[in-house]
Amino acid sequence: MKFIKATKNDIPLIQDLARRSWENAYAEILSAEQMEYMLSTMYSAEEIESHLKQANYHYYLIQDENNRSFEGFIGYENGYENETTKLHRIYLVPESKGKGLGKGALEFLKEKVRESGDVRIILNVNKYNSAKKFYQSQGYTVYDEGVFDIGNGFVMDDYLMEFLFHK
Repeated sequence: MKFIKATKNDIPLIQDLARRSWENAYAEILSAEQMEYMLSTMYSAEEIESHLKQANYHYYLIQDENNRSFEGFIGYENGYENETTKLHRIYLVPESKGKGLGKGALEFLKEKVRESGDVRIILNVNKYNSAKKFYQSQGYTVYDEGVFDIGNGFVMDDYLMEFLFHK
């Protein structure tokens, strides 16, 4: 597995990977309308490009070195809160699940967070997303929950999870 820092040229690939992942992960959770709304706003070229211009926001493509295919991506922001990195996005295409790429991506993230000096990683996960169990298996715990208005009459109903580094 290889992590490649994404650039503006990778935006179409990120959009494609997001759509392929979302169509599988959220088919039973979100309406088609909400999924399309979220993909078109959260993954617009302008939105991703604005993230790439921020010094503390990082996107990495996840490549399977065996077949040189791109299997997903991770997007995170160091210093989101005091000594805290926020994992905004981690998605894998359905056919890559079970290959250890998710676990490898979270290990990669921990390494990058340690380098930044942050001591906590936070993330939001949909209350009905099976990924919650995966995060728990990797040492993340639920510290809160929330319902967030994302516009157009849609909300995100999430668990807020964290991973704490021991000092």
